Amino acid sequence: MLQRIQSIYLLIAVIASGVLPLFLPLYTLENGEVVTLYDNIAYVMLFVFSATLSIIGIFTYKNRKKQFVLGRLNLVLNLILLGLFVYKSLNLSGDADVSEKGIGMFLPIVSIVFISLANRAIKKDEDLVKSADRLR
Repeated sequence: MLQRIQSIYLLIAVIASGVLPLFLPLYTLENGEVVTLYDNIAYVMLFVFSATLSIIGIFTYKNRKKQFVLGRLNLVLNLILLGLFVYKSLNLSGDADVSEKGIGMFLPIVSIVFISLANRAIKKDEDLVKSADRLR
């Protein structure tokens, strides 16, 4: 069923990792150059792969175990992406007056939160099905 709450959570994760990085700047370099998603192929690949895993997770609603594993893989992928952004932000200079870190650096955190919520809902559904099987 596509109308479950984890599908909504995964859809929000798709938007956070597949749509918003196209429009939001990731960070600004010391010379004032704004770095977007298209400037680094590694970021493009990681964001696209994360969005793809979330979309596949939405449509594997019949196999909850596979959906849960895809969610875990997506969490690891977003943690790697977040680690890259943290490493990059530690190497960027930033004064107290103006921060040079863009809002796009926080998108993996949004994805991690909603994928975690989706995995929690998937686990709850799996436990409900197991408890119904015990009653038979």
